[in-house]
Amino acid sequence: MAAYLLRRLWQMIPTLIGVVLLVFVLFKYFGGDPAEILGGLNATKEQIEAIRQQLGLDQPWWYQLWIFVKSIATFDWGKSWATNEAVSNLFATRLPATLTVMLPILVLDVILALPIAMWVAYRRGSLTDRSIMVVTTVALSISFLVYVIVGQYVFGFLLGWFPVQGWSDSTLKNLVTYAPLPVLLAVAVGIAPQTRLYRSFLLDELGQDYVRTARAKGMTEGTVLFKHVLRNAMIPILTNIGLALPGIFVGSFLIEVFFSIPGLGREVLLAVNRSDYPVIQAVTVYLAALTMVINLLTDVMYKVADPRVVLK
Repeated sequence: MAAYLLRRLWQMIPTLIGVVLLVFVLFKYFGGDPAEILGGLNATKEQIEAIRQQLGLDQPWWYQLWIFVKSIATFDWGKSWATNEAVSNLFATRLPATLTVMLPILVLDVILALPIAMWVAYRRGSLTDRSIMVVTTVALSISFLVYVIVGQYVFGFLLGWFPVQGWSDSTLKNLVTYAPLPVLLAVAVGIAPQTRLYRSFLLDELGQDYVRTARAKGMTEGTVLFKHVLRNAMIPILTNIGLALPGIFVGSFLIEVFFSIPGLGREVLLAVNRSDYPVIQAVTVYLAALTMVINLLTDVMYKVADPRVVLK
């Protein structure tokens, strides 16, 4: 296991280097001139040149690349061009709000979708199975924006159960008061595709020979499902969960905008609209690194879920 982890970590280095080079090239040669963006339309040539010197843009490309790599290694990206706030402080203050909303969504998606998928897979072809598949198909056909508009109107304005917008400094209050409505709506959207996907994984395993053998030995359906089928189906399920984890940040864009949640997703969207390069670069590089780490952890979880898996 240790040798595998070291080898995978070593293999991540060239991938991360490629990401860093790609981000550097895209922002340097295909983005706008940062000095002109910061200076504005009324800036003189002297002012733009002074900004270029301040940012180090008058230096050779290799020196600018070194500054970029140094920023990644030291977590010091300077200050946001739009708000003049340190990018590191921006991450520290916005990330908790994003996790407060998105982690419950991820957990509830798995906790709710997996039992439902096991139930309908066991009752394949029944009226229950067909009904749930129709409901999930309809749910997949509706835009998330519709869920947000209807949810805010019904639960916020008509029933008054939840506030439509707002946030506080208390994590507990946010979880109890402000997070339930966006979490409820996001789970209503996400549970449909997860249920269909997990159902297909379980049906693949239910058709295997070992299931018929287990039943022939007199095992109960509960034992077959939980001890054999679920264990073998956990490999693709873990893969799907691993792919969904980076989406915690990507998927938070719409939720944080519509519910005025001061999270990282909304900050990234504002940074894109403002051409705030330091924030965009930092999020891009760290999200790529996080994705690689999650993929590694997912591979390790394969071994935990099924000891027969050999990590090479």
